[in-house]
Amino acid sequence: MKTLIKKPKFFPFLFNKKKNAFSKNFLPKIRTKTVPGPQSQKLTESLKRYECPQITRINENFPVFLKKAFGLNFIDVDGNRYIDLTSAFSVANIGHGSAAVLDVMRRQAREMMHGMGDVHPNEVKALLAKRLSEITPGNLNQTIFSSTGAEAVESALKTAVMATKKTGVIAFEGAYHGLTYGALSATHRGDFRKPFLKQLGAFSYHVPYPDAHVFEEKASQVALRAIQSTVKKARRSKHPVGAVLIEPIQGRGGIVPAPPDFLKALRAFCDAEKILLIADEVFTGFGRTGSMFAIDKSGVVPDLLCMGKGMGNGFPISACIGTTRVMHSWGASTGDAIHTSTFLGNPLGCAAALAVIKEIEDKKLVERSRDMGEFFRKELWRIKEKHALIGDIRGSGLMIGLEFSQVSYGKKKKTIIPATDKAGAFIVEALKRGLVLLPSGPFHNVISITPPFVISEKEISFCVNTFDRILQKMGV
Repeated sequence: MKTLIKKPKFFPFLFNKKKNAFSKNFLPKIRTKTVPGPQSQKLTESLKRYECPQITRINENFPVFLKKAFGLNFIDVDGNRYIDLTSAFSVANIGHGSAAVLDVMRRQAREMMHGMGDVHPNEVKALLAKRLSEITPGNLNQTIFSSTGAEAVESALKTAVMATKKTGVIAFEGAYHGLTYGALSATHRGDFRKPFLKQLGAFSYHVPYPDAHVFEEKASQVALRAIQSTVKKARRSKHPVGAVLIEPIQGRGGIVPAPPDFLKALRAFCDAEKILLIADEVFTGFGRTGSMFAIDKSGVVPDLLCMGKGMGNGFPISACIGTTRVMHSWGASTGDAIHTSTFLGNPLGCAAALAVIKEIEDKKLVERSRDMGEFFRKELWRIKEKHALIGDIRGSGLMIGLEFSQVSYGKKKKTIIPATDKAGAFIVEALKRGLVLLPSGPFHNVISITPPFVISEKEISFCVNTFDRILQKMGV
């Protein structure tokens, strides 16, 4: 299988071999008088007719229709070029159209595009399972493959029941774990849950996330006490707690990191109570936070770790990896696996994931994510003093939250008021200038900045200077 994962070329226009440094990427170029341009507007009318209206947000500012992607850039159907500051939902971590991934997938497609995952496995699946055991923390070494992040989370939820015989799960306020029914039960957002509450399981308990921005120095204490109290109350209920599910850094919750001391205390508590600790690293995995997995920085090893998004750099593949002890609680298959799926361990996905891991290691992209993230935050702090609207800058690696908020001072305490409308206006103006951004946080007032790792200091400075000009135009 050496030919499958041999060292491929990597974006020749991005990497200068002589200088051993990334060369400049393409900056934005807007060709149309309006954004969205005329071709995007035409396709919008077609989409309105043929797609469920709940799926794509449509108004005078959205969407643009994308046609091509390479490196750091999107090209839309009107020929406009954008810098992607989202990695397309933190998926294209190593850059769009990576030659490393494409070359391997072409070869794999010629050999086998689809296998028989849980009956007659393909060779690449076995190679990837072993590789994941090598790059994940501690003694995590047995994997359940799937296609989406939500499926990986549901694999973990099921495993927790098998291992502990307890059905209750503690998740956190602000949590996002996916929208399939099991994952949705653990997701916190009320607008996602409300229409389906009568069909959702009642096994999840939500406690405050250890958000230092909200609870300051008491963040860890507040969250841990809530967990202890919930476990105690649930002991005699229908759903005693068998697992705690946490994002080491909340993604859609507003780019909120959990303090390392909290994660260590949580690990100790779970051990004492014989509760499983599940790390949802679907968003944060594969170098996004400046370490291969976000939880690595705390030194904590979870019982189960969920991954997806950047795992295949665009090809849908995900996984839940756990300890041998926990995974063996399922028992051996007798022929009909009680948890499986048609595309489990798909050969193309496994080949893509192997190529992604190799590229991350060969090009030291974890370190690059860390270094470029530090530079990006430094540049953002440079303009913060000029704009009162910027309430906070946080994150790790190239996972950055730029919070827009205003502060109101009362007699007893200060109140932080989310600047939701201004965040929305900022994203619209950024798109017109060729920067693709997404909002996050429960009030949609946090600008989520998660670009591909191939971004350079030049592009970062360009983006931050553009932010500065937009905020000046907004008068904030």
